[in-house]
Amino acid sequence: MDVYEALYTTRAMRRVRPDPISEEVQRKILDAAIRAPSGGNSQTWRFLLLDDKAVLAQLGPIYRRCLEQVWNLVYKDRIAAAAAAPDDPEHAQMLRVQRSAQHLADHFEDYPLMLFSFAQGDPTGGSIHPSTWSAMLAARAEGVGSAWTVAFVFELAAVLGILGVPPEENWQFGSCVTFGYPTGRWGVAPRIPVHEVSYRNHWGTPVGFEIPTPLWSY
Repeated sequence: MDVYEALYTTRAMRRVRPDPISEEVQRKILDAAIRAPSGGNSQTWRFLLLDDKAVLAQLGPIYRRCLEQVWNLVYKDRIAAAAAAPDDPEHAQMLRVQRSAQHLADHFEDYPLMLFSFAQGDPTGGSIHPSTWSAMLAARAEGVGSAWTVAFVFELAAVLGILGVPPEENWQFGSCVTFGYPTGRWGVAPRIPVHEVSYRNHWGTPVGFEIPTPLWSY
């Protein structure tokens, strides 16, 4: 797969089939993850693949409670505004995002594979997040969709206990990524154009060019 196709089409794919993901693909996902940059080349990371339905059954209710916290605390005002004027394009997009994220929560136990990432001495995520993104790009190259979530932070102690993460070793939770073969089609996600979110040399100074449409497309 062309690297730009992977970069432009790797977006949150939460509606997936329950089909299992082969060990060969799982190996590629993890091997790509550990090739990512690591601060000081310390490689103080750990990755936990999850496909045990019994463990998923324990985590599912927790995740749904955590996502409810996200809606009530983080996005409360945006959701209320969107519900009040659902025909507004920006609000309609917000409601689509909410439905997609809620789908993940409602079907948490049905995902065939998840990846939990952890790090030591990496409070900014500067090492663990690039490695997780590499795992997601590798999955995309194999036709596997992924979605990144950190909603578990609201009940993290319970999650770490279920996963058996040793508390005395101070592993910091990076993210949980779901994997699965998508039910829909890949596509380039619409975004605010580059020239509206980028500057050059000084805050507020135009970047010097405009990109009204994506530079890569099918």
